[in-house]
Amino acid sequence: MPLTDTALKALKPKDKPYTVSDERGLYVEVFPTGGVVWRYRYRLNGKQEKLTLGKYPALSLKNARIKRDEAATSVAMGVSPAEQKQRAKAGSPDNITVAAFAERFFVEVQAKDRKDTRLPRRYLDKDILPFIGKKLVKDVTTEDVRSLIWRKKEHGFDAAAGVVRGLLKRLMDYAVTCGLIAANPVLALPMRHVHKPKARERTLSPEEIRIFLTAAFASNIRRQFKLALHLILLTMVRKSELLLARWEHIDVGKGEWQIPAENSKTGKPHIVYLSRQALGLFEELRRLAGGSEFVMPGRGTIKQPFAHNSLNTALKTALQGQDIPAFTIHDLRRTASTLLHENGWPADVVEKALNHTIGGVRGIYNRAEYADQRREMLQFWGDFIDSLLTDQKVVLGRFGKVA
Repeated sequence: MPLTDTALKALKPKDKPYTVSDERGLYVEVFPTGGVVWRYRYRLNGKQEKLTLGKYPALSLKNARIKRDEAATSVAMGVSPAEQKQRAKAGSPDNITVAAFAERFFVEVQAKDRKDTRLPRRYLDKDILPFIGKKLVKDVTTEDVRSLIWRKKEHGFDAAAGVVRGLLKRLMDYAVTCGLIAANPVLALPMRHVHKPKARERTLSPEEIRIFLTAAFASNIRRQFKLALHLILLTMVRKSELLLARWEHIDVGKGEWQIPAENSKTGKPHIVYLSRQALGLFEELRRLAGGSEFVMPGRGTIKQPFAHNSLNTALKTALQGQDIPAFTIHDLRRTASTLLHENGWPADVVEKALNHTIGGVRGIYNRAEYADQRREMLQFWGDFIDSLLTDQKVVLGRFGKVA
């Protein structure tokens, strides 16, 4: 039975979406929120398709039927009205901006290829859109791309320049796929000329750890950064895991830090067992957090954590003038792993503490979490780091530990 205006006005939301038919493929879908949407269902080349026409009551019953008839005419001519709408929505090379196309790219490509899109999104918002976001996609030149990439390189961030180049390439590859441009302007700048990744092997010696921590706490960087650098060394976590940490994840009573799956690189939850030293650092960070839900709230607002590169910059500042080879924050994890192995701690216990995925047959059959051993090991590590700051000479011993 065809719909009437009275019947449409009487529609009520339910716990789940439901549909009410009009005629000749036209129907409305009613959502639990109360929204009512017109849709048209049809078959083309043996395949059923549907087209969203608009929302009721903005689109009246009379006008919905007119749009249904227009779509039916296209179907009769062998043309899919749903595909026509999608192409119109995507825009044309003449009017779509980089900012608009980037949103589509993140929904249709990035979100499907990556579970966590926060990092590429940060590079897009900070290093790409402020400079070319308002440009039309078809007008982006190789010189635009070079300017963006070399801006990062000139500030000493070669690896970040490589990330920007990679993100731009994927964005423009998709623009080629969608017919917005004929050629990708990023291809004129090969990655080997931007950044060539090298396998990292840098580890700090015990003496270098002492110099690093002493220099950090004597520097003029923010107190939060001093504590954060020390805490990363003690807990062996990734920088992003600390920056995204919230106080709800920290259980002082149990001495545990629960890293949720969404904050973990492995995509799985991870427990960090906190030494007495780590708990002391968290206690001071809580006082500095000013009531924020984040362990490391940013400078301008307590509702967001510090920017991803803030700790990198703090480390560089702290090490200025120090007679110590350069290293990255991630090298602190490698340093902890190396020294713990040298002190006789089993590899599987160290790998679990680092939140690494154990590969091969061992990874398949070894499901142990080594909670007690990890707790003991991290307390040993906290005591060892303490000794570096109090002893003028540190002698590494080898202690046989059984997993």
